[in-house]
Amino acid sequence: MFQNFDTAASPQNGPPRLAALRAQMADAGLAGFLVPRSDAHQGEYVAARDARLEWLTGFTGSAGFCVVLKAAAGLFVDGRYRTQVLGQIDLDHFTPVPWPEEQAGPWILQQGALGNIGFDPWLHSQDEITKLQAALAGSDVQLVAWENLLDAIWHDQPSPPLGQVFVHDVSIAGETSAAKRLRLAQGLRKADLRAAVLTLPDAICWLLNIRGADVPRNPVLHSFAILHDTGCVDLFADSAKFDAAVLAHMGPQVRLHAPELFVQALDQLQGPVRLDGASAPMAVAQILGARADFGADPTRLPKACKNLAELAGMRAAHLRDGAAVVEFLAWAEGAMANPALSEIDITCALEGFRRQTGVLHDISFDSICGAGPNGAIIHYRVTHDSNRAIGSEGLVLVDSGAQYRDGTTDITRTLPIGPPSAQHRACYTRVLAGLIALSRARWPAGLAGRDLDALARAPLWMAGQDYDHGTGHGVGAFLSVHEGPQRISRISDVPLEVGMVLSNEPGYYRAGEFGIRLENLVFVQEAPTLDGGDDWRKQLCFETLTLAPFDRRLIDADILSRGDLEWLNSYHARVLAALAGQLSPAALQWCKAACAPL
Repeated sequence: MFQNFDTAASPQNGPPRLAALRAQMADAGLAGFLVPRSDAHQGEYVAARDARLEWLTGFTGSAGFCVVLKAAAGLFVDGRYRTQVLGQIDLDHFTPVPWPEEQAGPWILQQGALGNIGFDPWLHSQDEITKLQAALAGSDVQLVAWENLLDAIWHDQPSPPLGQVFVHDVSIAGETSAAKRLRLAQGLRKADLRAAVLTLPDAICWLLNIRGADVPRNPVLHSFAILHDTGCVDLFADSAKFDAAVLAHMGPQVRLHAPELFVQALDQLQGPVRLDGASAPMAVAQILGARADFGADPTRLPKACKNLAELAGMRAAHLRDGAAVVEFLAWAEGAMANPALSEIDITCALEGFRRQTGVLHDISFDSICGAGPNGAIIHYRVTHDSNRAIGSEGLVLVDSGAQYRDGTTDITRTLPIGPPSAQHRACYTRVLAGLIALSRARWPAGLAGRDLDALARAPLWMAGQDYDHGTGHGVGAFLSVHEGPQRISRISDVPLEVGMVLSNEPGYYRAGEFGIRLENLVFVQEAPTLDGGDDWRKQLCFETLTLAPFDRRLIDADILSRGDLEWLNSYHARVLAALAGQLSPAALQWCKAACAPL
C-alpha cells in the first residue's frame, strides 16, 4: 500500500513541545515565533523533516500556520480544516483561528503582544512577510529574521529526503528541456533580466524534464535552480539523487552543484534577477537585495498550459484510471451491503484496483474516505484510530487520485449507504447541478477563476447552502496534484488559458452528519463559434477528462434542468463508450446500468 493509516501526531505531544519552544523564545529575547506549514520551497506537501507545524501542534492539514506568543498560540486554518483541527490539537494550549477571515497581524495585536517576533526567512515568502509587516506597522511589534527555534528542540528531526531522480521522457513532456530553457531565456532577455531564481520543485522538474521522489505523492525533487539568460541552468541538489542516465539527459548546460553552494551562487549573480515574491523564500530576496526584480516565476504559465503531448497523456491516464474507479464502484455497490465494511477497507480496495493497472506510480494524495460524519471533514484522512464502519445508512465520500507516468488524476464520488434520504438526494443533486453548470460553461477569453466560481455554487445558494473551499485547483501533468497559478475560487484573478487543467469540485457538508463532494478534472479549450455569435470574440470552455458515472440513486431528476439532464446523459454515454473495452464483464454490466439515460 502507498497509503498507511498510522496516526501522524497526537494532541498530547503539543503542550510540552510548545513549552520547549517558549523556553527557546525566552532565551532569544523574542515575544513570539512563527511556525508555518511550508518548507523552503513553499510546498503544500512537505517531507517528514519539514513537517514542523504537525510536530508542534498535531495538526496534519496541508495548509495553515501557528503564531506562538508568550501567552497564546493561534493556529490559523482555512475552511477545509475547521472541523478536522478540533480533534487534532490540545485546545487548552492552541487556539484555532479562522483564516483568511482573520489575519495574523490584527490577531497578534489583539493579544497585546510587545517586542520582536522571530521567523525563519527560509520558510516564508517575501510577499507573506511584507504583508504581515504592513499589518503591524506603527505598533510595538517587530518581525525579525531568526534561526529556526523549533529545529533546535526537535531532537529526532528526520534527515533531508534522498529520493532518486528519473527522466521524464520527451514523448510525454512534448518539448525538450533545451527548448524550454531557450524559450524562457529569450523571455528573460526581452525583459532585460540576466537570470531567474527558481525555488518551486515542480517548476524545476518541469523545466528539466525530470521527476523526483523527495515528497510523498508528488514526483518532485527538492532543489533550487538559477536559469540564466543563455539557457544554462545551475541546479543545487544532492548529487546522491542523480545517476549517470539523468546527468546525461540533463546535459552540459545543466550544471549540478551541492545545495550548500546556493547562497554563494546568489551572492555572485549579476542583476537584475527575476524572483517570484509570492513563492521564493524571503532569505533569497534578502541575499539578492537590489538585484531582485520581483515578478512571476517564468515557468508558471508555460507549465500550467499543457501542450498536446501532455494533454494526450492526461487523457490516457484518465481512461486507465476511470476503468479502475468503475471497477471499484461496481465492487463497492455490493460490498457496502455489509455494515461492518470500514473506511480503511474501502481505501485499500480502491488502491488495489488502481494497482491492477500495472502502471500505478503512486497515489496523488492520501485518499479521503469519510463515512457519515467523517465525510463532513473536508480533508479527512482515515487512521487506525479514526476508522469508522460504514453502518447501514448515510453517505460515504471518496476523494482519491493517482500518479501515472503520463498523467495525474483526482476524482471524488459520494455513495449512498442503504436507501438515501430525501435530504441526501436533494443536497447531492444541487452539488451535481453545480458541477454540471461549470462543465457546460462558455466564457470570453480573459476571465479568471473568480468569474466562474459562482456558477458551481448557485444551485446551493438558492437553497441557502454553500461550501467553505474553492471550487477548483490546478493539476499538474505527472506533477503536483495541486498546481498554480490557475484555480477556480473567489480570490483567483489569474485568467484561464487554453491547456490549463483544473478540478471541478463543488460540495456540501453538515458537521457531525454527512459530507457530499463531486469532482471531475477538466481542461480549458477554445469554444466553437456558435451560430449568431460574434465570430471575432474568442470564447473558452471546458472538456472533461474524468470518466466515471455519478450515482443514480442520489439524483433527484426533478431538481435538474433539461440542459443539466442532457449534459449528464451525454457524459454517461461518453463514459460507457470510452470504458467498455477496458472493464471486466461484471464491471461492464454495472457500468451499463449506471450510465443508462435519466
